[in-house]
Amino acid sequence: MISRNKIEEFIRVDHAGERGAVKIYEGQLLALNTLVKNEDLKKKIEEMKVHEVEHCQFFENEIRKRNIKPTKFLPLWDLLGVGLGFGSTLLGKKAAMLCTASVEEVIDKHYLDQINQLGPEEKELKKKITKFRNDELDHKDIAYEEGATKKGLYSIMDKIIKTSSKIAINISEKI
Repeated sequence: MISRNKIEEFIRVDHAGERGAVKIYEGQLLALNTLVKNEDLKKKIEEMKVHEVEHCQFFENEIRKRNIKPTKFLPLWDLLGVGLGFGSTLLGKKAAMLCTASVEEVIDKHYLDQINQLGPEEKELKKKITKFRNDELDHKDIAYEEGATKKGLYSIMDKIIKTSSKIAINISEKI
């Protein structure tokens, strides 16, 4: 049986992560609504953002229902998420889509690890995380279909995004 502290960590970090995803898409949409004109990309990002908002709302409800303190770093993650989304989109469609793919690859492993730890006493939470993981895998596939690449300098961007995401996960679980 998994401890209450571990469940709190899962919910705290998942809340921060899903909120971060919403902020990344908000940053991308800000760039697409102001400086970068690409209606097709805008439509794809808006569609993916709908899932992230659903995921975030679920974890916000869990935080309230279970009386869990969210990470103290939410304001910083919000700022960094918007900045990452905005900046990646300024670099072009491939970079914007790589941002999605890189984050989703980290989240895939993160959610799978949680799914493997959750037992029958957290059946509903496990079911939701499994559904959200599938949504994230769909986003990753869309990102690659839309031009995400790790070739050339994009490989550096991929490593930076993945490392940053892992650091944010480790911090958000605990603080």
